[in-house]
Amino acid sequence: MSTPALLRLRQHFPSAHIGLLCHKKLAELWIDHPAVDAVLSFEDRESPRSIGRRLRSEKFDLALLFPNSFRSALEAFIAGIPQRIGSRSGLRRWLLTTAVSAAPEVIRLKKRSKAEILRRITHSSQAEPSIPLGSHQLHHYLRIVAAVGASALPLPPHLTVAARDRTEATAEGLRSTLGRRVVGLNAGAEYGPAKRWPVARFAEAANRLHSLTGCHFLVFGGPADISIANELRGQIHSAPVTVLAGKTTLRQLMARLECCDVLITNDTGPMHLAAALGVPVVVPFGSTSPELTGPGNPGDPRHTLIKSDAACAPCFQRHCPVDFRCMTQISIDVVVDATARCLGRLD
Repeated sequence: MSTPALLRLRQHFPSAHIGLLCHKKLAELWIDHPAVDAVLSFEDRESPRSIGRRLRSEKFDLALLFPNSFRSALEAFIAGIPQRIGSRSGLRRWLLTTAVSAAPEVIRLKKRSKAEILRRITHSSQAEPSIPLGSHQLHHYLRIVAAVGASALPLPPHLTVAARDRTEATAEGLRSTLGRRVVGLNAGAEYGPAKRWPVARFAEAANRLHSLTGCHFLVFGGPADISIANELRGQIHSAPVTVLAGKTTLRQLMARLECCDVLITNDTGPMHLAAALGVPVVVPFGSTSPELTGPGNPGDPRHTLIKSDAACAPCFQRHCPVDFRCMTQISIDVVVDATARCLGRLD
C-alpha cells in the first residue's frame, strides 16, 4: 500500500537517491522496484540506537516516516536526518520537523470489544458510517509524500518480479497447463482465524469453478499455512492442484502469484502482493475493512471485495467472540460468480 507514495516520490525527485528501510523479512519485496535505489534492512533484535547510527552513516537529507510509531521517529532523530516528516501522533510530534495531520474527512475504526459486538448484533439497525475513499491506508502514505511537494493523486500499487524469478516459475510449467486458466487459492491468514473464510467453502468454490472452466489451482501460503493448504487440497476433487504453501521465498511467491489469472484469497499479505502485480483478486472480508486496507487502488474494478451485512463487522478481532457470521454469510455462489466473471473478462 506504500508503493503509490513511493512512485509519486520518485516522480517528484527523479534524480534523488531513495533508500528504503524495512524489516529483513520484507527486503526481497523491493528488489528491482523503480522507486527505490537501495534497501536497508533491520532485524527484531536491533535497537533504535543501532539503526539510527547506521542511518547516520548514510547521510540522508530527508526522512519520510510511513509507520505511525514512536520508534520510527526516534530512529530518524538519532540519525540526525535534517528533515523528518511523518504523521502527527502522540509524543513523536517533537521528534519530527514536519508533522502531517490526517485529512478532516478521514475515518479511523477501532477494534471492538465483545460487549460492543454483542450490542451491535442486538441493535442491528445501528448504521455504520460511510467511509470516504481518502480513509484508505494508501492515502495516508500519499499525504506524507505530499508534504514535500509530491502528488497525492493515487496510483495502483505496483511491485515488480525479477526476470530470473519469472523464468524459474515458467520452467516449473505453472503456465503451461494445456490451455487451462490458473486460479490461485490462499485460505490462510496470519492475523488470525477471524479473517479466514472457511476452508470447506474455498474447496467447494474450487470444485464448482473447475466444473465451469476446467481451471488449474495453485494453493499458496506460508509455513504456518501448510496444514490448511493440505486440508484444502484434500477437499478439491478431480481438479489439478499444485500446493506451494511453505515452499517459496518471498520473490518466488511473487513470481508464482503472477502466474495466476485470478486469486481467491483472505485479507492477507499475498492479497496485496497479487493486486500490486496486476492479478485480479476475489476477497471475502470479515473482521477487517476493505475501505481501509483493501487491495489495489480503492475502487479498482478489477478486484472483487465481498463483505456481508453483519452488524458487528468490522470488529478487527483475531478470533471471533460470537458466531463468525461476517464470514459464514458470504456464500460460495457469490465467490464463484465473481471469480468466473474475472476469468470471463480474460477470454
